[in-house]
Amino acid sequence: MDENTVPATLPEAFPAAPFEEHRPHLRAVAYRLLGTFEEADEAVEDVRRTWPARLPPIAPGPVPVPALYDPTEAVARACLDRLRSRETHREHPWDPWDPWASGQPDHRSDPEEPPPPTALDGLTPPERLAFVLHDEFSVPYERIAPILERTPAAARQLAGRARYRLREAEEMPAPDLPRQRDVVAAFLAAARSGDAAAAHELLDPDVVLRTDATAERTGSTAAHGPGAVAEAIARQVSTARKALVDGAAGLAWPAEGDPRLVFAFTVLEDRITAIDALSDADHLGRLKLQL
Repeated sequence: MDENTVPATLPEAFPAAPFEEHRPHLRAVAYRLLGTFEEADEAVEDVRRTWPARLPPIAPGPVPVPALYDPTEAVARACLDRLRSRETHREHPWDPWDPWASGQPDHRSDPEEPPPPTALDGLTPPERLAFVLHDEFSVPYERIAPILERTPAAARQLAGRARYRLREAEEMPAPDLPRQRDVVAAFLAAARSGDAAAAHELLDPDVVLRTDATAERTGSTAAHGPGAVAEAIARQVSTARKALVDGAAGLAWPAEGDPRLVFAFTVLEDRITAIDALSDADHLGRLKLQL
């Protein structure tokens, strides 16, 4: 029987919704997703308070197990909500070449050893969840996808992108540059015309804007969600020009002269999932720009 199905008649050992017996595992998942035991315990406890004492009746025949019955998926959803809230209230500017938010050096002797929680802070919430669940807890992409409200293929891409950023050990799939260009060009056109609805339609519901310290001083502040992201970069994007940033579709601002601000876009399934706003001279110097 497929792992995502349950029999029409539940075995005697399964009538009570399993939770407490899995608490150590759930706490470990929450810790890797959130980075602190305090937050992990809070997330697990939030789920436990609403967990059913017994499973409701199951319709005859093999049926998909609802996420409600899977404590790992329920805790993952609770952690994803916390990660999204954290992204919205990020206190420190983002540095794309310094994932060690706390400034700690990498003391790992084994390059294959899972990175400590601080190394995950440079990922978007969906990237972090897909990577942790799949690579560290062997959750299949088919089970990760509903948590993120994406397809299994998209969940696989998110985990791959996270893996590349964390370890630079695996090549990312070749990007579909023409499609990227179309999406970024449409976003630029919407910004120039002031069409907020069209701009929002091109942004993933979980889109994040990450900015380095210099970009923040130009007015591009870190943001999460289509409305906040579009508003944060509207002024610069409306007067930007198209560019290739490390071989991917992007924008450079201002429209004339040397770029003082660069927007690097991550496009997944025709939606913009992340925008990196870089203005620091050192950061710009590391980019391969084609204007």
